[in-house]
Amino acid sequence: MRAAVLHAAKDLRIETVADAPLGAREVEVRIEAGGICGSDLHYYLHGGFGSVRLKEPMILGHEIAGTVARVGAEVGSVKPGQRVAVNPSRPCGACRYCQEGKQQHCLNMLFYGSAMRFPHVQGGFREVLVCDEAQAVPVPATMSAAQAAFAEPFAVCLHAVNRAGPLLGKRVLVTGAGPIGALTVIAARRAGALEIVATDVADATLKVARKVGADATVNVSEKDALARYETDKGHFDVMFECSGNEKALAGALAAVRPMSVVVQVGIAGQGMNVPMNVVVAKEIELRGTFRFHEEFALAVALIGGGLVDVMPLLTATVPLAEANDAFALAADRSKAMKVQLAFG
Repeated sequence: MRAAVLHAAKDLRIETVADAPLGAREVEVRIEAGGICGSDLHYYLHGGFGSVRLKEPMILGHEIAGTVARVGAEVGSVKPGQRVAVNPSRPCGACRYCQEGKQQHCLNMLFYGSAMRFPHVQGGFREVLVCDEAQAVPVPATMSAAQAAFAEPFAVCLHAVNRAGPLLGKRVLVTGAGPIGALTVIAARRAGALEIVATDVADATLKVARKVGADATVNVSEKDALARYETDKGHFDVMFECSGNEKALAGALAAVRPMSVVVQVGIAGQGMNVPMNVVVAKEIELRGTFRFHEEFALAVALIGGGLVDVMPLLTATVPLAEANDAFALAADRSKAMKVQLAFG
């Protein structure tokens, strides 16, 4: 089968790789759609992020969906011909964090397309994938592969919203209106936020944020862009920082109210400097958020049930053979929000 294999920064090759054997509790999925994520771009453009570096060729991709081709002898939850969204997380189930119900912090996590471990965990940008039965989540017959491939990034945002606590009636600021920021807007609106304002430095992404539910958008490249929200010690009850840019975090703290909650969603490759004096003086609760667990099935249910619409984020679908062009497009924020690869 063919797969998108990264050998080094900007050295992505479409290669033939061996099929994996099918175990008794495993499912063989013919991949149909795969979304290019920010972490995929970091690998492609820079060979990694922070201390995580590519040390061997790795198949990229973890936002994937397809149709079941074969199932192992002991599989009962899915059957051939059924479309599934593939959860890229495979926690061990046995470590202390799995036993505590914190599977996203599994000590032995296998996450598709990740160089955090060595040997690396090969990803899902391949024509055929064999996964554990629990990773193949059935989707409604009316749900397209493109929609199903949004389950993973949307699950990330649903987990971030869970980390923030109740949003009913809250005023929310989302900094960074890329794919994760826009999906966070959708998740926050679904959770009952009263007002959502999204910020970015690119008008193209802000346009999408408005389309998916932001009440207002602000281009923070303009001087004093958030000034109107800074009076009386701030306006917002909750902030989701989705850019991973320390300037976005520091620049928006004046706009959040005392005792507000700030959820750091975006990951900065080299870390971030936080103005702790402001955090202390305003008694801000700064919370991290990392991946997801039960939110993956929820993402499938919300998208598949028509309760949220993620498709305004999809900019283009590009054949696997043209993966390098797809990555170049995905890296251009003036032209693309979410780019997906098509397989087959």
